[in-house]
Amino acid sequence: MEYVDLRDIIEKKEENPEAYNTWKKAIENQTGYNFEELSENEPTMIPEDEFEDYAQQLAEDIGAIGKDNQWPLNCIDWEDASEELKNDYSEVF
Repeated sequence: MEYVDLRDIIEKKEENPEAYNTWKKAIENQTGYNFEELSENEPTMIPEDEFEDYAQQLAEDIGAIGKDNQWPLNCIDWEDASEELKNDYSEVF
């Protein structure tokens, strides 16, 4: 799963100021939040086409479901579950 951790972008801003400035501008224009403050609270950027996999991995990581995904856990509608989880995330275009 590919994702961007904004904390890494900030940590490497001296090495790669172009990437830092691009992310900073995009985040602040899209969300209205300060980039560095947002990175402290919502540091992970997940591509939309991978959000369903992210939701399932998060459920496993927090112990909401087991990693073996046997019945009835293998019957979860992960598309629906991920749509519900998106309510807790900010969207950036």
